[in-house]
Amino acid sequence: MTDTRPVLTWLTDMDGVLVREEDPIPGAKEFIAALRAQDIPFLVLTNNSIFTPRDLRVRLLRSSGIDVPEDRIWTSALATAQFLDEQRPGGSAYVVGESGLTQAVHDVGYVMTDQDPDYVVLGETRTYSFEAITKAIRLVGDGARFIATNPDPSGPSAQGILPATGSVAALISTATGRSPYFIGKPNPLMMRSALNRLEAHSETTVMIGDRMDTDIISGLEAGLRTILVATGATELHQVEDFPYRPTRVVDSIADVVSLVSELFRPDEV
Repeated sequence: MTDTRPVLTWLTDMDGVLVREEDPIPGAKEFIAALRAQDIPFLVLTNNSIFTPRDLRVRLLRSSGIDVPEDRIWTSALATAQFLDEQRPGGSAYVVGESGLTQAVHDVGYVMTDQDPDYVVLGETRTYSFEAITKAIRLVGDGARFIATNPDPSGPSAQGILPATGSVAALISTATGRSPYFIGKPNPLMMRSALNRLEAHSETTVMIGDRMDTDIISGLEAGLRTILVATGATELHQVEDFPYRPTRVVDSIADVVSLVSELFRPDEV
């Protein structure tokens, strides 16, 4: 990092940075351990809205041995629920998604209903039903505001790719002529909500990601320094295809471990 400003806060993507499928990426455990050892504020971000932070903590620990506290995980479902609460406190929503999203919406005091809801909220699920999508289409057509947790068109599975939130949102948009407001990356709102959760400042925060078109662009637009790791979606030779650049490109999260101590200089702030 050529920037001389200290780094007091870290944000990092999960898939492609810390883990690949269920396997830990070398250096991930050491990176999280270094942050925790020095009590440096951080959040692990994910566009996945299926799981609650508690679910994700257990999955990371059991499958990958990466110990991330529950309150250090920030999902698109949590960011979506926070957005709804700020926009229309105590409202109602018809939610298409799994426990990560339904619990987050419930926890901010929303009523979940299919009777004249304020919002239709679409998240990721492995069991999209024709009935639920049809209901969402009719409610959006009748005037419900359309929100989606993230624009990812597909996701991985053991059997191959699966349609994700973005693909189903496109179906609803085609049927209704109304586009959703996406909360998750690449919307910089996801980064801003994470910063607010940590009471951190963009000038002293770094975002680590594996995708130029989501992690890096959202970090850049939120005013953060960014690091691209070459262990996920964007390959090194593709970086030059984009009209913007990360602050730094590294092979993997293992190359970031030493930067945690090197750049943490709270006495300079």
